[in-house]
Amino acid sequence: MGKIVISETVSLDGVFQDPVGAEGFRFAGWFDQLVGSDRQAWAKVEFEEAVGADALLMGRLTYEWFVARGWASRDGDWPDRLRELPKYVVSSTLEDPTWVNSAVLEGDVLDEVAKLKDGVDGEIVVYGSGRLVQALIEHDLFDELRLIVCPFALGEGERPVGRISDRKSLRLTACRTVGDSLVSLTYQPGVPA
Repeated sequence: MGKIVISETVSLDGVFQDPVGAEGFRFAGWFDQLVGSDRQAWAKVEFEEAVGADALLMGRLTYEWFVARGWASRDGDWPDRLRELPKYVVSSTLEDPTWVNSAVLEGDVLDEVAKLKDGVDGEIVVYGSGRLVQALIEHDLFDELRLIVCPFALGEGERPVGRISDRKSLRLTACRTVGDSLVSLTYQPGVPA
């Protein structure tokens, strides 16, 4: 059975919206504040996560973002790894995915994700994908939440746990610094010990 891992880079106040400036959000491109060793350390963590993944799960907008930015054809170890991974896209409108090893999950999102979890052994990593992430959290369909926290606050914007109908308890299972000023936090569902 697979393990759904939500992996997000967020601001200090938990915003993950428009980190590179593609959506026209007021604070678009906030991720570009990371420079030098912090950015390199972040990329190393993300690459290691891709190496450990067995599949990717994403919403249509995130999928299209990766494709539009050339991840399907870039050179390098990280793009190569993402190309070889099976990619599952939740969408009711995407008909012909162009990125190699991609498949569209149609129908009820929760049912499709549950089937995917039963059919894949190992980690199924979810990047971005705001509405999908919120549905996974709302319906307890995730096994781990990984956050890399950047050292600045935005004050507004979409958050991965921004719209849920009831309180959720999470248990911190790992915490470490990344670079000079980032923090990596790993949570699992459940009551804190």
